[in-house]
Amino acid sequence: MEIENNNKLERAKKQVDAIKGFYIHLAVYIVINAFILVNVYIRTMYDGGNFWNLSTFFTLLFWGIGLAFHGAHVFNFNPFFGKKWEERQIQKYIEKDKREAEKFK
Repeated sequence: MEIENNNKLERAKKQVDAIKGFYIHLAVYIVINAFILVNVYIRTMYDGGNFWNLSTFFTLLFWGIGLAFHGAHVFNFNPFFGKKWEERQIQKYIEKDKREAEKFK
């Protein structure tokens, strides 16, 4: 019983660390991208360039995609291969194994 409680505690600590890591990642994303956007805005004011240039938003976009995947992993969000899908696949293979075992009886 004590070993089971230790395993639960260890899993809970890992999950909390993962969530904390995601929030740190999010904070760094916000700070760095805010700095980049302010810097680009100031440069376009002085140089007369175009702020809405696509290259301005590359870091914001691609890092944001990575951040979204990080969040999906941490918070177990998977609309395509969720728990129900896993359970259906497991049932499918269990049934397949049963049918094959019956063939050899």
